[in-house]
Amino acid sequence: MLRYLLLIATLLSCSSLLFPAESDATQLQHALNKYKNTGVPSQSLKRLSPYNRLINYYSHFTFFRPRHKVSPDFIRALILAESSADPLAVSTKGAIGLGQIIYSTGKQAAKELSSSQFTFRHVSRNTLAHLTEEDLFDPAVNILLTCYLISKYNYKFNGRIELVISAWNAGENLVILKKGHPAPYQETYNLIGKVNSYYIDLIQKRKRKSTYRKR
Repeated sequence: MLRYLLLIATLLSCSSLLFPAESDATQLQHALNKYKNTGVPSQSLKRLSPYNRLINYYSHFTFFRPRHKVSPDFIRALILAESSADPLAVSTKGAIGLGQIIYSTGKQAAKELSSSQFTFRHVSRNTLAHLTEEDLFDPAVNILLTCYLISKYNYKFNGRIELVISAWNAGENLVILKKGHPAPYQETYNLIGKVNSYYIDLIQKRKRKSTYRKR
């Protein structure tokens, strides 16, 4: 499961270990501060609500390591930050759907899943084997691929949220090339800050809800 780094800023207290390039640490810290205490808009949560069952379902698969699953709240935070829960969203770079998946990345992930031992509700093996760009507008397909890719990056980068998001935004090869440091793009830093803040807010909301129910 993705580690609950409730503030990546906590990690940055050891930034000399994580980020040898001071400018990288400074820019990431700035992005974290920029989005600090930014809550998830209620309208966005309402738009996301039809997809919560799909998120809960696909996030429970252990794709790469036994008993290691992605946090459904992390997936929610990523989707909210990327598309504001709009399944028809298309970015200027061609990223599609709820998780804003680039077709080439999604197609490779779908191919890997189609030849795996996993079977899924809502998405057929044939769809995965012959993924089209149009398929990425399907919430079930998009959420499945989002959960799979985040699980993959979580496994590759040892649960470091800043690297998982960096791989998601800029590509896993660039993170590898940067030798364990986030991609040096302002867009990537901002996404890390935003997802991190949304993730914290969702966890806190869940805790408050749980406490209220116990009363």
